[in-house]
Parts: sequence; structure tokens; C-alpha cells
Amino acid sequence: MLLDTIEIIWAGLIVVFLIVEGVTAGLASIWFAAGAVAGLVLALLNVPLGWQITAFIVVSVITLILTRPLAKKYVNKNVQPTNADRVIGQTGIVLEKIDNIAGTGTVKINGKTWTACSISGNAIAVGVLVTAAAISGVTLQVAEKGTDEKSDFGTDTGRCSYAATTNKGDE
Repeated sequence: MLLDTIEIIWAGLIVVFLIVEGVTAGLASIWFAAGAVAGLVLALLNVPLGWQITAFIVVSVITLILTRPLAKKYVNKNVQPTNADRVIGQTGIVLEKIDNIAGTGTVKINGKTWTACSISGNAIAVGVLVTAAAISGVTLQVAEKGTDEKSDFGTDTGRCSYAATTNKGDE
């Protein structure tokens, strides 16, 4: 028995969806491959094209709804938080004066020494307690403990602010 054009298209879609699934890191198109199988089965049974497309959509959506929560639970379940994740919100002590203009500053948090910058832009003296607000590259963005300063991490350049220490008249 020779396959009709639509049956070849459904088979081709199955292959394409499975190849895409094979080359991606997460589940990306397996649901559509299942839908294409449903379309192919209906095509082999000589069901009209409209019903084949409907079956493709319905089966794809149902398999997506039923399996996506399970897939998210078991795929990448062994992701370990990094030291960066653990240090945010922790209190540390300034070991070297933090001066954004001079590009100096280190803090110690949880026994680890970090290069640091002040999110307020103000210099922070040695011995002052600070709170880790964010990380930009390998630099810890900190605020003096007890202040309500927020990091601009992720909303702008991801670097500490220089606004508080830059003299606008010198520019």
C-alpha cells in the first residue's frame, strides 16, 4: 500500500519533532510528536484532514498538560545551588575598605572572602557589617547592615552604582 501525501507529511512531522526533541536539553516537542502520531493514525484510517488536525492539536495539548508537571519535576532535579545563591541576604564584615571609585573592597561572608562594591556608591569602612544584596560577575554587591538599599542587579547594568560618589561637576 502506497502512502498518500498527507500520511507522508504526518510521518515527516513525527520525525522532525523527534529530532528536535533529541537535540534539545529539555522536553521541547515530544508532545507534538504524539499529536502527529494521532494525525497519522487518522490519516491511515482515511479520516478527513480537518479531524486529523483537530486530533493533532487535542492530543498535543492533552499530553502537554498531563506530562509537563511530571517532566518539570524530574528533569534537572539535581540542580545544586551555588555559593552565590547561598550568600545573598547574608551578613558579612568588610575586610578592605569598599570604594567603588578606587575599585577596592573585600568582605568576608560565611568564611569566604569576596570582592565587593557598595550598591549605594558610598565608601564603606573596614569592620563595618554589610548585607549581600546581589552578585555581578565575581563581585558581591553589598549594603551596610541596617540600611534599606536595594541592588540594581538585573535591572540596569548589573554593576554597583557610582551616582552617590561621582561629582557631576568633574564630568
